[in-house]
Amino acid sequence: MVATVRALALERFRWIDGHADVWAVFRDPEALAAVVRGLVAPFRDEKVTAVCGIESRGFLLGAAAAVELGVGFVPVRKSGGLFPGDKVTRRTDPDYRGLRHTLRLQRSSLGPGDRVVLVDDWIETGNQAAAVRSMVEECGASWAGCSIVVDQLTGDTGRVLGPVRALLAASDLPACGPSA
Repeated sequence: MVATVRALALERFRWIDGHADVWAVFRDPEALAAVVRGLVAPFRDEKVTAVCGIESRGFLLGAAAAVELGVGFVPVRKSGGLFPGDKVTRRTDPDYRGLRHTLRLQRSSLGPGDRVVLVDDWIETGNQAAAVRSMVEECGASWAGCSIVVDQLTGDTGRVLGPVRALLAASDLPACGPSA
């Protein structure tokens, strides 16, 4: 299955104006279903009770992964959008573009019996994932790790995040070519 998932994701990957584009995976139901199954596979036996996803592609992949696992989905919002109730908030260290984000999680969405996996499309610095882990643990839940489509982490960053499972490494992607 892993080879099939990798092939489907790579077939739909492209560079546009120097930016990675994984949106074609969402348009193809076979590719999307395979990617979601691939994302949950490493955590299927980990007693996960909730999947977190960071706005925006993490909402789509995370919700689909939660359905596949038969557990709930917990959104992590970036600043600006409506998000009622008491929240746990973290300001991230700079991302690969040098931007800092304020992430928010509803405090009541997780508690001491929960075991959480973060699902997203790409991980570069790990700063957003580290912030989510910190918020999850502040709510009393335990952290299972991260499941990612493309892993671009360097150095020892992954150690802070717990297990990081990825369908593709950034080095697996084709070189950034001319604009498509």
